[in-house]
Amino acid sequence: MATEIGLLALGSHDERHGAVLPLDTDAKIASHIALEAAKRTGARFLGVIHSSYELPDIDTGRHQTLEQLIDDLLAALLSAKETLGIRGAVLVNGHGGNDVLREHLRELEEKVGVRLIFNSKVVELEGPHAATGEVSIGAAMGIVDTSRLSEHTDFERHPEVGFVGLKSARKRYEWAEQHARQVSEQGVRVDYLLGGKLLQLAILDVVEDVSKIQVR
Repeated sequence: MATEIGLLALGSHDERHGAVLPLDTDAKIASHIALEAAKRTGARFLGVIHSSYELPDIDTGRHQTLEQLIDDLLAALLSAKETLGIRGAVLVNGHGGNDVLREHLRELEEKVGVRLIFNSKVVELEGPHAATGEVSIGAAMGIVDTSRLSEHTDFERHPEVGFVGLKSARKRYEWAEQHARQVSEQGVRVDYLLGGKLLQLAILDVVEDVSKIQVR
């Protein structure tokens, strides 16, 4: 039964996202996707993890160690198993730095004794940090201040947008350099239709993962 499956959101809570998006953008997006998928499947919405991890040389705000993130995740999953009888969970991730958890998924499964799927579809879909994809998703959710869009691409004030001003990150990660060039050349726009479409694709992907974990 889907009621034995949990949906747990992961996303940063204190990360700069330019002028138009809030600090907890990733957490809000992941929670929205997890909650909508829970509505459609009957799976249990387990809330959101407060800690998050970031890769070295990416200075966008306050994050925690990987060890703390894993500890917090273990605690949440063990609690859900004990109190709700959860036998499986989809981890709905909205923050790119958390992708490292994929490497620890089997270890987490063994410690908790539940089946796990890590879903980071929205991160794959949205593209560069705080750029058109993520801003459009935020707009579709109603968390964007469109009056500040012109300020958003002032990369001196908001170097985290597209990582354009994060020189160390651009030098260390090829993908960060590609994202920065893309945003520098194309800018950032708000597209409500695009945002809605990306959200629906992400939600449907989580719904599919709920089905997968039920038959495993």
